[in-house]
Amino acid sequence: MSLEAVKQVNQAEEDARVQKAQAAQDARRLVADAEKASAQKLAQAREKARAENAALMTQAEQNAAAHLAAVVRETEGACDQLRAEAQGRLEKAASLIVRRVVDG
Repeated sequence: MSLEAVKQVNQAEEDARVQKAQAAQDARRLVADAEKASAQKLAQAREKARAENAALMTQAEQNAAAHLAAVVRETEGACDQLRAEAQGRLEKAASLIVRRVVDG
């Protein structure tokens, strides 16, 4: 093998080493970029989930407040009706007691 051929082989080997090192560096950079992009997308997804959760919680609280108000109104109506019935019974009971005392 001539000296020129040996130089060409050595140069080709050196070029291959340089290309391999460059490819490895490019691969590391691509992985780092992908990791950074995925971390950003994860952070965005978490923020979106937080915002959606807050909106759902607000809606649930509003629904609960509306339901509570309806239950309170219904309960107050039932209480008013019971009071009226009790008042009517009280008058009957007082009248009965007075009759028994007077008659007795």
